[in-house]
Amino acid sequence: MTATTMCEQNRGDLPHVGGLDSGVKYVIIIPDGAGDLPLDELGGQTPLQAARMPRTAEVAHHARIGAAVTTPPGWEAGSDVCSMCLLGYDPRRYHTGRAPLEAAALGLNPTSSDWIFRLNLVTVGEPGTPDDGLMLDHSAGAITDGEARVLVEDLVAHWRSVEPALCERLALYPGVSYRNIMIDSAGRDYAKVTCTPPHSIPRQPWAKSLPSGGDGAGAALLNRLMQLSREFLPTHEVNLSRSEQSLRPANMAWIWGQGTRPAMPTFQEVYGLRGCMITAVDLLAGIAAYIGWDRLPVPGLTSYHDNDYEGQGRAAVRAIDEYDIVCCHIEAPDESSHQGDWKTKVAALEAIDRHIVGPIVDKLRTYGDPEKDPTAQGWRLLMLPDHYTLISTRKHDATPVPFLMAGSWVRSLVERPFTESAALSSDVRIADGSDLMEYFLHSGRVGRGNT
Repeated sequence: MTATTMCEQNRGDLPHVGGLDSGVKYVIIIPDGAGDLPLDELGGQTPLQAARMPRTAEVAHHARIGAAVTTPPGWEAGSDVCSMCLLGYDPRRYHTGRAPLEAAALGLNPTSSDWIFRLNLVTVGEPGTPDDGLMLDHSAGAITDGEARVLVEDLVAHWRSVEPALCERLALYPGVSYRNIMIDSAGRDYAKVTCTPPHSIPRQPWAKSLPSGGDGAGAALLNRLMQLSREFLPTHEVNLSRSEQSLRPANMAWIWGQGTRPAMPTFQEVYGLRGCMITAVDLLAGIAAYIGWDRLPVPGLTSYHDNDYEGQGRAAVRAIDEYDIVCCHIEAPDESSHQGDWKTKVAALEAIDRHIVGPIVDKLRTYGDPEKDPTAQGWRLLMLPDHYTLISTRKHDATPVPFLMAGSWVRSLVERPFTESAALSSDVRIADGSDLMEYFLHSGRVGRGNT
């Protein structure tokens, strides 16, 4: 029986599966955007192949390596879609937009009729420069939380002074760094408006990707707000100071990712397990909020390579004792890919191996092997990126992602490394990534009422 067939038989339409022994410990490690294509700079290797990852290699020796399709046909390879998918929720049923997920992480409580948007502070090329009209940086040079908050507050004030009627029922909420949330409660409809993620158009003309479609009114409003930001932000004192320090200014607000509030069953209702999320990214934290997982705060957690990997690993190890399933998400490989920085991507993967994979595996092994000791609790580990993020294009890619599954009742007849090529050559394929969670939790389980 293939992995795909097994999942199709067991899954159904998100029933409460039940029957799991809550003593078994489950951990998911997501090195965001780790998948990539071979690079000339790495001698024809991918970052996953080139990175020194001895702890991951050790686990892979006894693991099952496969590939999973985390981007459904016809969808873009966005972190919202792919992460929801790999956590066991079919985006075709539950996805209403990216921004609503991030709003949940901020503790916002919009109504079902409110439209929620993601607003990035971005860097675009200035007039009169060779980069005029190009999207240079979707993160405005990784702008700090404090700088972003000042810019957002002053931008809202500017909008309201210039277009009071349009902004009467608009609210803007600062998030982390360049990420912010905008909510429109005015009853306007954006269902057919097309908005483009700024990270999808690196060094491309941004004017071609402005909001469009619908009845014209919604797109026109968003374009007007973005135009006003382009006029206001470049001369703001925060940006003048950043430019003096040779840092990229946040000289435009880019609005995208719209949607309304989704309705999702909790993970405990579906899978019978209590979980937590460790992440620096509001998107993942928002998904966690909707599925009933706790978000664990970790000092020093960031989306970049200045992340406190060691602190994140320690937090995950502590959480394993308290929760049935722990998800540890690391954003740095994705952000370095969006910057075209292969050196940092390799370094991030090596830090994940050393400070996160290693300590987590050591902790999980203390729960023993039920096949050798009937009194042991048992454990399982799943490691995979949500999607590829290519150094060569600085964009996401929908290629099926490699996954590593190890632990109790996991066996493989063929030893493979945790790499893209090894996964794609494996006969373990999950054709619908939202089935992967069932496969992770159930496949090969014996005894204790499981098959």
